[in-house]
Amino acid sequence: MKRLFWLGVGVVAGVALSRKAAETARQATPAGLASNLGDAVRELAGAVGSFGAEVRAGMNEREQELHDMVEERTGVSAPRAEGRHAAARRPVRRARRAEG
Repeated sequence: MKRLFWLGVGVVAGVALSRKAAETARQATPAGLASNLGDAVRELAGAVGSFGAEVRAGMNEREQELHDMVEERTGVSAPRAEGRHAAARRPVRRARRAEG
């Protein structure tokens, strides 16, 4: 019975190691490297886009604070600069992640 158990353990370990070796070998091929590089570039593009959206949101928030401060100190309501930061009001286009 012990021998049958260890035979099963050996078969399972062999299959697992074989699959892991095949996946590692596939990643080392030019197609595998290109896939990894493509995923990294997509992830970087998404991060840059989200950083830009956060910067624009912070810019709008700070501009609102400054308008409020001017209005509080002077009592004069400063006109809003419509279209001044038009890029900040556009919807953000996010990169799509690869499925799989």
